[in-house]
Amino acid sequence: MFLKPDYNLKDIYEIDFEELKSKGIKALLFDLDSTIMKSKSAEYSAKTREWLSKIEREFVIAVISNNFSEEYIEKVRSISTFDVIGAARKPDPAILLEYLANARIKPSEAVMVGDRPLTDILAGKRAGCMTILVDSINAEHENLPTRFVRRLERLSIKK
Repeated sequence: MFLKPDYNLKDIYEIDFEELKSKGIKALLFDLDSTIMKSKSAEYSAKTREWLSKIEREFVIAVISNNFSEEYIEKVRSISTFDVIGAARKPDPAILLEYLANARIKPSEAVMVGDRPLTDILAGKRAGCMTILVDSINAEHENLPTRFVRRLERLSIKK
């Protein structure tokens, strides 16, 4: 199966929010680990925290994570000013769709942003959202096996 994200960017900081607003986007749904924070760190970098505070003035923001550790998700919730949902089971779109329905946002008005084509992007596509694939926020420090798996996964992306 081939996937084609609507945008394929180096990192979250390259997202053009003015363009998204012009396309009627109201909500940004982010994967957590490796997308907006270093994997399993439960903390945002100062740069990411500032970036998130700017965009949450104009968009609904939520984190939709596959992480099943309630303790970890609770730590992230405690440092976040937006909804953080764990155990999402992406690529199943059910949690994304449930969140959007509760927020009264149509899937066509939302973007799923993540670092994994076969979970984040596929879930977004299946939900009817726009999708943005980004590289890991910590790419330069990831180990070789992780980088190899990421490259293999990106073979599923249709150019």
